[in-house]
Amino acid sequence: MIPMRSKYRNVWESFLCEEYVICISNDILTEYLEILTQKVNHTFAVRIINVLLKSNNVKFYDPHYHFALITQDPDDNKFVDCAIVASADFLVSEDKHFNVLKGITFPKVNVITLDQFQENLVRGR
Repeated sequence: MIPMRSKYRNVWESFLCEEYVICISNDILTEYLEILTQKVNHTFAVRIINVLLKSNNVKFYDPHYHFALITQDPDDNKFVDCAIVASADFLVSEDKHFNVLKGITFPKVNVITLDQFQENLVRGR
C-alpha cells in the first residue's frame, strides 16, 4: 500500500493522517520488519517501522494470554491475540488462515479484507 501507484495507497495516506488506529505488539512489529525487508531494502523497511513507532495512531499491546485460535498457521495467532487484547473493531487480513475465526463466537474477532477496509475508509470520509 505504500508505493504511489498502489491500489491501496489511500489506506497508507489515511494512516498518515491518523484516520484509524493500528494495534500492534512487539511480535507483530518484528514480523512487519521481516516481511518489509523481503519486499524492499532493509533501510527503507526500517524507515517504515520508524514511522509506525513514532505515530500517534499506533497502539502497542503485550498479550499475555494466547488463545491459539488458528491451528493451520500458529504464527498468525500473534495478530489474533493482539486484536483481542486491544478490543479491535476488526483485523484486516488477506490470509485465508483467519477464516477459521468466522466460526468462533468467543472471543469474537471480526476479520475483513483490505478491500473491505478501504471501502470503510472511503465511506467514512
